[in-house]
Amino acid sequence: MTAPNELRLLWWSSPEGKPCYLSIDDRGGYVSRLTDNIEAVQLGSTTALLEQGPGIFHDKGAALEEMRHLARELTGALRDVLRVGTSRGHLLAVSEPCEPAY
Repeated sequence: MTAPNELRLLWWSSPEGKPCYLSIDDRGGYVSRLTDNIEAVQLGSTTALLEQGPGIFHDKGAALEEMRHLARELTGALRDVLRVGTSRGHLLAVSEPCEPAY
């Protein structure tokens, strides 16, 4: 069995809502590369939403439905970024031991 510190959190969940993991033995494998690409798209989408947000939220004439839509999209993007951060943070902890800063 693969140890928990050898697993990478993936961007999807099981039908039951449980997290899915990938063994990180082969970081150059197809699913690892696909995961890297999906995470890059998710981060790019979040950046685009963050650039769009101030314009809509500061526009006094913006429709309430437009603001709600942006809020829903930002919520989903935040969920994605949190998952990417959790996954990458876990990978950094496993692969690159931290050295104390003096």
